[in-house]
Amino acid sequence: MRGRKPKPTELQISEGDPRRLGVHRLEQKLKAEAKGTRGLPKCPPHLKGLARKAWRFWSEELAHMNLDCRPDALMLQGACVAYQAAIEAYETIQKQGPLVAKRILDPETNKLVVSNVKPHPAVAQGNAAWMLLKAFCSEFGLSPVSRTRLAIEKPADGEDDLMAILSQPRERKQQPPTEVVQ
Repeated sequence: MRGRKPKPTELQISEGDPRRLGVHRLEQKLKAEAKGTRGLPKCPPHLKGLARKAWRFWSEELAHMNLDCRPDALMLQGACVAYQAAIEAYETIQKQGPLVAKRILDPETNKLVVSNVKPHPAVAQGNAAWMLLKAFCSEFGLSPVSRTRLAIEKPADGEDDLMAILSQPRERKQQPPTEVVQ
């Protein structure tokens, strides 16, 4: 079942609880969310160029948003590599164009002629890299939404008892028989 991704709990609290769940329930939900050890490690030495710049940028932003968790370091590496691959594919397309022409030698004129035009392979590589980047950022812990999905909601005290009582079959009160006067 797919639907709209849930908003991060902190965002719901800051918006004034638009779904009217109640601030106290939202605070309980926030406390129940999974949290990793704070602080990302230093940038891995194998990340170079754009990937290293992306690491610095995202790690600073995640720290600013209080979302810099150690378990996310590997996902951040994947996001940085995907970002670099996407930008490199984009630059290749800018230099060489989005289409590639297949040329063959025309036997009659002995000149090269275009026989087929297809998308540049960098177009598919770039699209795949952007999709990977999106997946890393939104699904694997680099977004508050993914942390919200890990929350374990516990029912409030007495809520189960009340629901059990309300869901039981109800007895109908019988009306006393009315006497028929002839």
